[in-house]
Amino acid sequence: MTKKNWLSLIVVLALAAVYAFYFTDWFKPKTVQVFHTVREIHFRRKAADDMPALIFGLNKTLKLTEIKVVPLAEFEKNPEVLPLWHLVSSSNSVPVRDFPYGRNIRGMKPAVPGSEAGLLETNLVYRLLVTAGKIKGQHDFQLGDAPAQNTAAANP
Repeated sequence: MTKKNWLSLIVVLALAAVYAFYFTDWFKPKTVQVFHTVREIHFRRKAADDMPALIFGLNKTLKLTEIKVVPLAEFEKNPEVLPLWHLVSSSNSVPVRDFPYGRNIRGMKPAVPGSEAGLLETNLVYRLLVTAGKIKGQHDFQLGDAPAQNTAAANP
C-alpha cells in the first residue's frame, strides 16, 4: 500500500472512532430511569399496614441485583452509610418494572439476614440506588408536601 492509501485508511478509522464515541451509546454507562409514587392501598380486612404505599417504578423491566435506600444527607458525607432498606439478589431475581418499598421481591433477600425495611420520615430526602447487573440508576425522593429534586438521570 502506498502512503496515500495508509493515510486514507487512518483518516477513515479516526472518523469512525469519533462517530462511535460521540454519536452512539457504546461507551456510556448503562442507566435506568427510576420514579416513585405514593398510593393509598386499602385491603378488605383492616390491617395495621393500611397506610400510604411508596411504589418505585423503572422505565424498563429488569432483573434487579441490588436495591438500597439511604438518607441522602448522610450518604453524601459517607457513601458507606447503613441503608434503611437493602436487598440483594440471592441467585436469579424475577424481572420487575415496579416494586413497593419495604416488601420482598421474589429472588431477592435482605443483605443482612433477618433485617427489615426502616421507617421513612416525612420531609427527609432519601436516595434509592438500583442495580441490575451493569445497569445502574438512582432516584432522590421524600415523603411529605414538598417534592424532592429528581436526579433519576444522574448515575451513581
